[in-house]
Amino acid sequence: MKERILITGGAGFVGSHLADQLLKEGYAVRVLDNLTQQVHGDQEWPDYLNQYVERVEGDVRDAAKVEEALQDVSAVYHFAAAVGVGQSMYQINHYTDVNNRGTAVLLEALSKRPVKKLVVASSMSLYGEGLYRDASGNIYSPPERSVKAFAEGQWDVFYGGEALQPVATPETKLPSPSSVYALSKYDQERLCLIVGSAYNIPVTALRFFNIYGPRQALSNPYTGVLAIFSSRFLNNKPPIIFEDGKQRRDFVSVHDITRACVLALENSNADGEVFNIGSGENYSIADIATKVGQVLDKAHIAPEITGEYRVGDIRHCFSNIDKARNLLGYQPRVSLEDGLEELSQWLQGKASFDRVDTMRNELFSRGLSL
Repeated sequence: MKERILITGGAGFVGSHLADQLLKEGYAVRVLDNLTQQVHGDQEWPDYLNQYVERVEGDVRDAAKVEEALQDVSAVYHFAAAVGVGQSMYQINHYTDVNNRGTAVLLEALSKRPVKKLVVASSMSLYGEGLYRDASGNIYSPPERSVKAFAEGQWDVFYGGEALQPVATPETKLPSPSSVYALSKYDQERLCLIVGSAYNIPVTALRFFNIYGPRQALSNPYTGVLAIFSSRFLNNKPPIIFEDGKQRRDFVSVHDITRACVLALENSNADGEVFNIGSGENYSIADIATKVGQVLDKAHIAPEITGEYRVGDIRHCFSNIDKARNLLGYQPRVSLEDGLEELSQWLQGKASFDRVDTMRNELFSRGLSL
């Protein structure tokens, strides 16, 4: 048996898949999770969590529980976080408390009990808008779009009167968080790198792009867009698409994510580095909704493109993964077609409570959706 690894937030979607992979690699695995109702519903430990995982129920903000979870641990994956761009804009205290202070509690414990490696789950959201280029090939990192432009139905990013074209975003782009969630993820990343450097703990930050796959929380309206679309289709309702549906994203299988996580743990080239972890491909949100409808045999339900805008949303951002390929040896293996087919098989017979309309009303009532 190899060393024991702790995954904070390890009962969740990504953490549980990572636990499976680490067990296959011969590691012992412990998870710390507070089993939050928004993700897990009213159940306790989820059925999908591997039976060989050691379980500690508790909050990452609870110093005593963190100390308990760190006993005899050689490495930590820090995945515990409140997730959701829109919700973070009105649950400001909660998101800052869980994500920022929770990370601080963990790091204080690690300063007294250093480990061989800390891998923190960061996010593509910290980039804000991705990179763009004009017709002459000049590259731009544009500011946030204006409310005035949205009111006029102008969704694209312009510079000097010219609509810019999105390009893949590398790690060298300066962060420009446009939501409380994005800012908190950047804070998690920087806190871990700063404290790790001070206490000689090798740290790697992985900037995940849009993750999808089995075990996503279907009834959480602030989770990944593929799960939200799936929930709508399963309830025979059209997916709700903001703006004009042409915004582009990178969708990556959870299986590729877990392989990247293991590479980050075992490869010293990752120490002190940040990496984009995506598929290296990009699709429009409208195209993705159509593809999900097709694999679920719901192609007759047309997506509803609302022309609405949510505060904190960006137009385009998708990954340049050259650094992860070159330094980590990371290579995505799961095509979108195969990943969606796996997702559709997992969804068979799943119950889903659609809460998208509740989410929209929350945002409208606070002036966060226009």
